[in-house]
Amino acid sequence: MTSAVQLLRDQVAKELQGSVTIIVLGASGDLAKKKTYPALFGLYRNGFLPDNVRIVGYARTKMDHQDYLNRVTQYIKFGEDSDKLESFKELLDYVSGQYDDDTSYQNLDQFIYKSEVERSIDAGKRNRVFYMALPPSVFVPVAKGLKRNVYAKEGINRVVVEKPFGMDSDSSNHLGRELSALFSENEIYRIDHYLGKEMVKNIMNLRFANVLFGHAWDRKFIDNVQITFKEPFGTEGRGGYFDEFGIIRDVMQNHLLQVLTLIAMERPISTDSEAIRDEKVKVLKCIQPIAIEDTLLGQYVAADSNPGYLEDETLKNKDSLTPTFAAAVCWINNERWEGVPFILKAGKALNEAKVEVRIQFHHVAGNLFSGSARNELVIRIQPKEAVYMKFNNKQPGLSYQTIQTDLDLTYHQRYSDLHIPDAYESLILDVLRNDHSNFVRDDELERAWNIFTPLLHKIETHDSEVDIKQYAYGSRGPKELDAFVKKYGYHRDEKADYTWPLQNVNPSANKL
Repeated sequence: MTSAVQLLRDQVAKELQGSVTIIVLGASGDLAKKKTYPALFGLYRNGFLPDNVRIVGYARTKMDHQDYLNRVTQYIKFGEDSDKLESFKELLDYVSGQYDDDTSYQNLDQFIYKSEVERSIDAGKRNRVFYMALPPSVFVPVAKGLKRNVYAKEGINRVVVEKPFGMDSDSSNHLGRELSALFSENEIYRIDHYLGKEMVKNIMNLRFANVLFGHAWDRKFIDNVQITFKEPFGTEGRGGYFDEFGIIRDVMQNHLLQVLTLIAMERPISTDSEAIRDEKVKVLKCIQPIAIEDTLLGQYVAADSNPGYLEDETLKNKDSLTPTFAAAVCWINNERWEGVPFILKAGKALNEAKVEVRIQFHHVAGNLFSGSARNELVIRIQPKEAVYMKFNNKQPGLSYQTIQTDLDLTYHQRYSDLHIPDAYESLILDVLRNDHSNFVRDDELERAWNIFTPLLHKIETHDSEVDIKQYAYGSRGPKELDAFVKKYGYHRDEKADYTWPLQNVNPSANKL
């Protein structure tokens, strides 16, 4: 057992004094069975849950105990740990009830209290973590029901809220006011699961633990930054949900903007969660609302027997103008980043699955070797986590030609003996440790929505300036994309015969 792992276990034990009840609200839903319960099992298997723990599922669905166990464990990958899975099941209980009914919540409270007594948990140590794996439409009634009826009066309370946090500035602020009237900011954990991903959590270490990167991390050296999210599939039966939110709300306003803040923020005074979040908010305050002329919007159409977005059977509005692809440029108006475009790109039904950050540096001034390609630092968030630096090198042998190559840290090759946990596993552990570093604070959320709300309203009102381009299912996006990123300074060397040598990745991945 490494000292770092033991330290984390000690933090959980100290923080929760050895006991906790985790209540998963929405236990019958997809999020719970695909993410929440597998993450809880991962923590249990690795010894991170307190010894005196109980996990209680709550939902409207009526089912017996065995049906509940079958539902919430069907996506758990246990490998050779079948014994561990069986012992994990012994920690699970289920209570059915309504989301807007005090009697249902009182029944849940009595069930938990009885469990706490049976586990001999002393008053003052009856800690409760409420995980709301629920649609946003029921966040407020559930929060009110919990506070009135299930709030632990003799222990610690923590409330985990899943995105989306509203639909725009007004709805987000309304949700924030409702929650803050019930729980303190320290009790609320707003999950953006991208903040739990290994390579996103690595950004601060990469920046602030390396002199090399620290000195080159500003407008004097960096020409442009691209943060890219690509999915190779369309809505596929989720058209009704997606049409309500669109790619900007679903991915860009939360996931990609969170990555941007970590790339762009100043060095915090410490690794304390509030110090980190203070710096992220400062960056967001420097970003003006995104202008429509700094965007490229698209919607996929049928290709190669794959249906187009408007052909999704669950989509009610067959004339929908909801973007399934968006590229948007953020400008950070401060001394470090003035004039550097941060290009956020996200799309569905594209040519591959990939999330990465690509930082392109300026051309070498007075370059002796004319025509050499720009340096790039690439942080691949998924799949196959990696950090690699593209640089120029003399071609080995008698030739003096300059070629482009890389310094490559590919995690599955370099750290083959280490397990990279799922993002939810990492974040739930942070909840148990009372570490808010990787969660979204209320003022951070407000600033994020201010950046995107005017653009979203223009799209939804079908403003005359909004132009939705079509792109083929399985392509790289709208054909205008290359010209769009080039306009903001991105330079792809057409002559450089370079492909990142990662197995099972389409060579066109290098063509962003």
